[in-house]
Amino acid sequence: MNLEREARRLDETDPLPTLRDEFLVPPAPGGAHAETAYFAGNSLGLQPRTVAERLREELDDWATLAVEAHTRGRRPWVDYHERLREPTARLVGARPHEVVAMNSLTVNLHLMMASFYRPAGTRTRIVIEDSAFPSDSYAVASQAVHHGLDPARTVVRLTPRPGEDVLRTEDVIAHLERLGDTVALVLLGGVNYLTGQLMGIPAITKAGRAAGAVVGWDLAHAAGNVPLRLHDWDVDFAAWCTYKYLNSGPGAVAACFVHERHVRDASVPKLSGWWGTDPAVRFRMDPDIAPPASADAWQLSNPPIMALAPVLASLEIFDRVGMDALRAKSERLTGYLASRLASIEGLAVITPPDPAARGAQLSLRVDDAGALVRRLAETHGVVADAREPDVVRLAPVPLYCTFHDCHRAAEALHDLLP
Repeated sequence: MNLEREARRLDETDPLPTLRDEFLVPPAPGGAHAETAYFAGNSLGLQPRTVAERLREELDDWATLAVEAHTRGRRPWVDYHERLREPTARLVGARPHEVVAMNSLTVNLHLMMASFYRPAGTRTRIVIEDSAFPSDSYAVASQAVHHGLDPARTVVRLTPRPGEDVLRTEDVIAHLERLGDTVALVLLGGVNYLTGQLMGIPAITKAGRAAGAVVGWDLAHAAGNVPLRLHDWDVDFAAWCTYKYLNSGPGAVAACFVHERHVRDASVPKLSGWWGTDPAVRFRMDPDIAPPASADAWQLSNPPIMALAPVLASLEIFDRVGMDALRAKSERLTGYLASRLASIEGLAVITPPDPAARGAQLSLRVDDAGALVRRLAETHGVVADAREPDVVRLAPVPLYCTFHDCHRAAEALHDLLP
């Protein structure tokens, strides 16, 4: 079988044609290929072609209307963030009043923990995975310190079984049952950044809440990657960035979810700012806040329009295509790449083999991962990323990656690995 011809056939016949032409794909070095095969969308997504025009429109409104653009712009700035509400809710399986786009991911996690991590008596512990993204580890440790607690005693780090690379859902549940009324907060990654494992969000959420804990999720690698049903799964809160699978640009505005049982509970404590007051009375400039019964109550400052414009442009693509269709294509692409990598003798893939237990990512354990990633880009135009010392991550993002890209990545690894 001609493997390259087969990959191109799969691209031509796939039920969801690639949207690659709607994105700006960097050129490949060396001239063998016009464009890179880009597998680093789990770190920074590619730029949608519509983003530049959207930014120009906002700059034009600023130039021609100045302050009046708050109310007279083509997309008035005063309520600009509200345009993101419904598409964001559809993306993560929420109700519109449960989501808000604001700040950055770790800032939002701290705001959520200010409300929902309320240690008292023996219920003080925070449960995270040992392979959590470092920012999450730093955030929960600092929250423990903020409450006068010792992070070494407060933060419980879950590790896989000996000889395994990922956590088993049943083991997480068993830990929560055993820890019982000592757990105040469960905060795990929906898709683990290092291994690409999709956690059992519904089952773990149910177990955490049964233990009396608040359950939050870091969805940095899950939003725009896998279908989510945050409201139906009874998640307490979640936060995610938008520059990875959501393609909104470096440092783009993040978002968060707060379940409606909390947004309707005025007794939930929160850190407040001007934009967290009801817009109906915001411009009365009252000294006392009147928070709305929505996730907007967690906002602090007026939204950065130039940073929100790319998020809105990206969400429109997701709305048009739909997460279910993207997930189905993701499973086809990732499955194809996994089958090609299986033929490389001795290559260890640490991502779960079950498509239902992973997102659009395959993590490979190799020696000198950084050097391999550089050689992939320089010699084959394949862009991946490394997590030192020994993990290479490949993310076949279904919006713009193709079966032919996967073929190129497999062939490059065949050439470069001993």
